[in-house]
Amino acid sequence: MERPTLDMTLARESLPALLEGLKITVELTFIVLAISLVLGIFVALGRLSKSRVLSTVTGFYVDFMRATPLLLQLIYIYFVLPTIGIRPDPFVAGVVGLSLNYTAYLSEVYRSGIQAIPRGQLDAAAALGMRPSLTMRRIVLPQAIRIVIPPLGNYFVALFKDTSLVSALTLQELLFSGQIIISRTYDYFTIYTMVFFFYFLVSYPSLIFVRHLEKLTKAGYRRRLSPESLLLPIEPT
Repeated sequence: MERPTLDMTLARESLPALLEGLKITVELTFIVLAISLVLGIFVALGRLSKSRVLSTVTGFYVDFMRATPLLLQLIYIYFVLPTIGIRPDPFVAGVVGLSLNYTAYLSEVYRSGIQAIPRGQLDAAAALGMRPSLTMRRIVLPQAIRIVIPPLGNYFVALFKDTSLVSALTLQELLFSGQIIISRTYDYFTIYTMVFFFYFLVSYPSLIFVRHLEKLTKAGYRRRLSPESLLLPIEPT
């Protein structure tokens, strides 16, 4: 059996189409991440709310999104909603589906970060007369966000790869662009090798950056808990 080889002529000819697909993939990733990062905070606060109705509704939303496949959610938005008169284009359907899914997951990351803040800090803020909303904004959220930065970075990498699922919606992102070229050339080896390379080209530096963030976060946490940082300055008399 003849071993497959990389067709450099086809690779050069396919490069513009694949780069255009990569552009759509990156745009989709950053738009969905921006939406999910913001909405995730509100969903997390809803789950932690003292309002039983709000916590129940947000809890059901998170459980529902986590209990159903992302691909099915995307297919439902693009292929089923038109039957009731809602007809999003592929890009909008991809943004909505991915944002709903990742908002649920990121809200759990935020919630775990908020719950990691020691209860004593909340009690101290209450003793100083701070309102709960001010305590959340000034004390809890700044610390929680620093705690959750590493897992948020990991979700960014996962989101970049999950955008390949929108190819099921006929959106010509990176993977679907490759599939279109393959349907004409039947050169699976060359095109899928290039697609692999482009995903790795973006994902690997992101993974390195996430590891760097983890080290910075751990180092900052150790400095905050060092004996020197706990010493109170002595006021001159």
